Amino acid sequence: MGAKMITVLRNQSGAALVIALIMIVVITLIALASSYTSIFEMKISGNIRGLTNAFYAADAGINAITAQPSSFPLISNTGASLNYPFQNANVQNPANIPSSNASITYYKNLEGPPRGGGYSAVNVSYAYFLVQCTGSDSAVIGVSAVNGAKVTLYEDVMQIIPIAQQQEGS
Repeated sequence: MGAKMITVLRNQSGAALVIALIMIVVITLIALASSYTSIFEMKISGNIRGLTNAFYAADAGINAITAQPSSFPLISNTGASLNYPFQNANVQNPANIPSSNASITYYKNLEGPPRGGGYSAVNVSYAYFLVQCTGSDSAVIGVSAVNGAKVTLYEDVMQIIPIAQQQEGS
């Protein structure tokens, strides 16, 4: 019985097939893991692209608003004002931001020059505003657009308003 057992153990026919199948399974698992990693990284880069587009759209809106002095009307101290600057035909809208996504708020309680600004309070008054703009990026999947990233930027703006000087002797 001992000689028959040794003969069976020395017979290695089929061992190469088993080793080849194990190697194919290992290589398949490595390929699947790498494809899942690639898909995940593509989704991350797409999200970053969407956030970048939304940021630059909001930044373009802020720059368009602050570049136009007509965006900031001289407001009396009677109350706060909220307006949508892209409804004004004089304000260009380079990022095609909807009017409801941009606003200017007048701070009626702030007055005087900013601290440390080096401005004198003589013959000028100051108006303070908060400019808010929301940019968005919509991802296109198939035929329909899916809501993508949204970024809202805020910027404080100070307007220096000269006060008319009275004539001497009047």
